[in-house]
Amino acid sequence: MFHLPTAFSFTAALERHWQAVRDEYLGVCDALMDWPERQLYGEGWKVFGLFDLPHGRPIQANVARCPVTAELVAKHMPTHHAAGFSVMKPGTRIRPHVGYQGDLLRCHLGLEVPAGDCALRVGGETRQWQPGRVLVFDDHFIHEAWNLTDEDRAILLIDFVPSQIGSSKGNDDGKRDATPAASRSES
Repeated sequence: MFHLPTAFSFTAALERHWQAVRDEYLGVCDALMDWPERQLYGEGWKVFGLFDLPHGRPIQANVARCPVTAELVAKHMPTHHAAGFSVMKPGTRIRPHVGYQGDLLRCHLGLEVPAGDCALRVGGETRQWQPGRVLVFDDHFIHEAWNLTDEDRAILLIDFVPSQIGSSKGNDDGKRDATPAASRSES
């Protein structure tokens, strides 16, 4: 389920500074690595971690290369967990899956978003990223993503604990549109 980005105080700061974040992403494109869960996508999902999964500890060498982004995350989301850049190469599909256990929500800040068939589906709702705009969703619901364009899609991805950031728990349409992962068996 998607949440209203405005329900979280940090989203305004991310959106206000998105071009500086994008510039730092462009400076580390040479250091992207494959997301480790290859069974979810096959080829084309690349990442550059700033804060580790699951603890949110800084990856010092990477944080040093992206000081503005690291400062934004640390200052505005002090209880964040993993954070970093996530890139889907042209033709990439991330298969339907559920996220990790815990009380986390996921934030995506659009950095480079191609026009065309490039989107995120959470439960029964599909949305497209927009440069400089935040999406917040509960990745305990089945979700998938794809980039069927000829260009890279790049975002800043941040996992965070909503109750420790000051948020409303409501989604943006007032209804749940999927079954939480806790009530399904995971494969």
